[in-house]
Amino acid sequence: MTTLDHRRPTTVKDPDALRIPPRRGNRLTHRPLTGFLLVLPAFVLVLVFVLAPLVGALGISLTNFPLIGEFRWVGLANYAAAFQDPKFGAAIGYTLLYTAIVTVPILVVGYALAVLVRSQRRGVGWLRTITFVPYVVGLSTLSFLTVLEVQPDVGALNLLLKALRVTDGSTAWLVDGRLATGLICALVIWSCTGLTMILLMSGMQSVPAEVHESAQIDGAGWWRREVSLTIPMMKRSIILSVILSIVGSLLAFAQFYILTAGGPGNATTTSVLYIYNRAFVQLQLGSATALSILYVLVIGVITALQFALTREKD
Repeated sequence: MTTLDHRRPTTVKDPDALRIPPRRGNRLTHRPLTGFLLVLPAFVLVLVFVLAPLVGALGISLTNFPLIGEFRWVGLANYAAAFQDPKFGAAIGYTLLYTAIVTVPILVVGYALAVLVRSQRRGVGWLRTITFVPYVVGLSTLSFLTVLEVQPDVGALNLLLKALRVTDGSTAWLVDGRLATGLICALVIWSCTGLTMILLMSGMQSVPAEVHESAQIDGAGWWRREVSLTIPMMKRSIILSVILSIVGSLLAFAQFYILTAGGPGNATTTSVLYIYNRAFVQLQLGSATALSILYVLVIGVITALQFALTREKD
């Protein structure tokens, strides 16, 4: 008896006949023009509000533009004069000193507050709000309020110090360079700590709880877990906080302009305030624009150094 084998393979003369043709929807149907049209609005915004003003600023920096009146071409004279301007160098030095004073306290205090508010304990929400409100209010508003609160004999700060028998209540905080600098630094630390707290808290909350539990089982204490686990795993948040703090300090203007206007003398004149006075008080817009371009390059170099020093190795 003969049995038929139905599983015998069949021979196909054309192997391409078994291939399934690709669907039309899987093919690339968008032309390069479509991508260009999608990018075009952003490109126009950058061109109009970034590149065009930058080119205009470069042109103005090569003239003696007086803001009011005629101007003439002076070439690189403004840049040469900037390197020979001792007041501009002093302003940069003071800005760097101010940056060094406020950066570390903002990071340390912000980290301590982030440790307090990262959990879900009772009252944490109120603490977060109270700490973050000064940043929301803004340095300009806080500076105007500070002008009122540090007035001799009538300001709340002087009355408090007098009640505590620290001073006689007649301290003129804004007419002494060192006192004014200390006051502004304290104001900035209080105002900007809230943002650092939020950034670091988000970084802390991204660390898996299992990591801390495993380390705690192995006998690691709180400080050991914080230094060996939390800080390395939230390195990006710390770097971001430091960069924002340093760049914001290098661009400091409002608090100094409102509280001291750079005085007494030039004791509290920052770089941006010096450039502002050169442009809108002395009416030397060409020279001020050259100073601005040089200062942007300084900030760019400092920021690049920060990225280079904090870049994670493979």
